[in-house]
Amino acid sequence: RCAGRVELLHRQRWGTVCDDAWDLQDAAVVCRQLGCGSALWALSGAYFGRGHDPIWLDEVQCTGAEESIFNCTARDWGHNNCVHGEDAGVICSVTMPPCSHCPHPLLPLCPPLPAPPAGHQVRLVNSGSRCSGRVEIFHGHQWGTVCDHSWDLRDAAAVCRQLDCG
Repeated sequence: RCAGRVELLHRQRWGTVCDDAWDLQDAAVVCRQLGCGSALWALSGAYFGRGHDPIWLDEVQCTGAEESIFNCTARDWGHNNCVHGEDAGVICSVTMPPCSHCPHPLLPLCPPLPAPPAGHQVRLVNSGSRCSGRVEIFHGHQWGTVCDHSWDLRDAAAVCRQLDCG
């Protein structure tokens, strides 16, 4: 499913949303904004793990009709009384294609993926399944995230194949 911790890009930095006043109307706006259908759950208490970047929004109050969470009322950006143990999350109604199949009809045949360079590993985190989540790469003795610039279904398919997820 489309699910995870809610993070927003503001001033070139990703940050989280505090769960104070977080409800299904707020989650509905996020799910719709992401093209993930309707909201099934508005989760609190860092259900999908604690973020590590700024907490950008607190006291989010959406009516449910907004096109974007950026149109909802909230405290000023970066002003909050929260810790990352209060990061908000969502579970949306849209189910993403399972990794055991190619994720896009234009990719019916998945070419073999070359082995990663020595010392490079990939993993998916912050999900209940080993075949879904945020992509991280182990490089230089530490795990790091992958920038989403130019990220597309072919990149996702390559990661799924590398992890034997399809």
